[in-house]
Amino acid sequence: MSNETDIITNLAELKTFLISVENDDLDLTNVAGVAMATNNKDGRRFVAVLDDEHQLLLSRWITEEVFQTGQDLVRNGTNSKAH
Repeated sequence: MSNETDIITNLAELKTFLISVENDDLDLTNVAGVAMATNNKDGRRFVAVLDDEHQLLLSRWITEEVFQTGQDLVRNGTNSKAH
């Protein structure tokens, strides 16, 4: 998992992260989607960037509040492509 201290704590931070993924600012290969998930070991929530084979490319921890309120943003995208 990504840096333990680098936690997304609000919807603005989540949107910024998603825009970075959408605009390919993170230099990831074969990005196919983004999902929210729960760590099976400790129950912590995270947002995951997945490749076309559903393999984890990048993840960031998120707060429970972001998990609950940011699901539509992750599901529908930001609609903010800046190309």
